[in-house]
Amino acid sequence: MSEAFSWPDGLAVAATRIGRRCNRYEESVIFYRDVVGLPLVYLGETGPDGFGVAIFGLPGTQTTFELVEGLEPVPVDRHEELVLYFSGEPARDVVAARIAEAGYEPARQYRYWDLNDAITFLDPDGRELVLAPWVFGEEPPPMRKRSAPPAT
Repeated sequence: MSEAFSWPDGLAVAATRIGRRCNRYEESVIFYRDVVGLPLVYLGETGPDGFGVAIFGLPGTQTTFELVEGLEPVPVDRHEELVLYFSGEPARDVVAARIAEAGYEPARQYRYWDLNDAITFLDPDGRELVLAPWVFGEEPPPMRKRSAPPAT
């Protein structure tokens, strides 16, 4: 068994981008920009083939989410989730209401998300967008808050 990899001391990641190819690129850009409300930081073409690229801030440019126009059919796994964590249910509900008003209905989701008060929608390609009402790593998910033993 090999020793687990550990991040080298002093090495820091300055920024992160998550990329995804799309079958329904233009609809997906509209969904994430106009419906969900993610800030669009770049929209244009890239490479010699001139395929479309849209880059969204999550919410700034330290972490970005990139949509790339698929030049051929792209296999889609609906469980390729993009999870957005919000500080509480009211903030989550603002975004969920925007999505619902645009005609999208909440989708069936993993039991974990049900137990933790999240709401899931499918984007135009059929991938999951999960809206969670707690901030991962900063506070426990609602399920853990409910099942925590009483303080003594």
